[in-house]
Amino acid sequence: MRILPTLTALALSTTLAQAQAADPMSDAEREAFRSEVRAYLLEHPEVLMEAIGVLETRQQEAEVMRDEHLAQANAEALTNDGFSHVGGNPDGDITIVEFVDYKCGYCRRAHPEVAELIESDGNIRIITKEFPILGEQSVLASRFAIATKLTAGDEAYKQVSDGLMTMRADVTEASLTDLAKGFDLDADAILAAMERDEVQDIIAANRDLGQRMQITGTPTFVFDDQMVRGYVPLAQMRQIVEAERNDG
Repeated sequence: MRILPTLTALALSTTLAQAQAADPMSDAEREAFRSEVRAYLLEHPEVLMEAIGVLETRQQEAEVMRDEHLAQANAEALTNDGFSHVGGNPDGDITIVEFVDYKCGYCRRAHPEVAELIESDGNIRIITKEFPILGEQSVLASRFAIATKLTAGDEAYKQVSDGLMTMRADVTEASLTDLAKGFDLDADAILAAMERDEVQDIIAANRDLGQRMQITGTPTFVFDDQMVRGYVPLAQMRQIVEAERNDG
């Protein structure tokens, strides 16, 4: 564990500097002091573990504060970009923003649990951010979903988005055509719309937002101003929603 020598060195140097400032030591006295500190730490290693625990807690608190600031600073882009699909209760008292990639295994795992949360709660607004980061198939799937929304509207987008999240086949023009036909959608019109500049602009805007918010993986959730990076089980999501309501 690399943090142990780092923390030990930090503790030694800080304590030594403080001692020198109060009463300058000779080289021999300094060496003796170091030996005493080392002996104490070897005899009482639990002191190091306690210090490490404090350090990790402070780091976690700092990360939470940073993420809250990022969510607040980017609130307009998160919740009112003029394009992203809004589901659940549009007037809900809690807003969840989810950054998704259709080829992400954890997004697929979270998908039915997010749906259950939205349906069972009844007072949550859910905003989906297309965030393809796992390769060409991810990009192709997001372009198809966005093009569906542009050509066929929100309901069709939701159908296609759900279908893409559960589709096991490779994402190809043929598999996307089959998906669209399964929902009685005009596959040719959607495929043509995928080439529109607006489609790429939306993906670029989401990637820019993700970069500003230091998002490097999917799924990433923002519950009002609380950011959660990675898969969250249903029970924990419910706890987060309840905490956000209580804070509000």
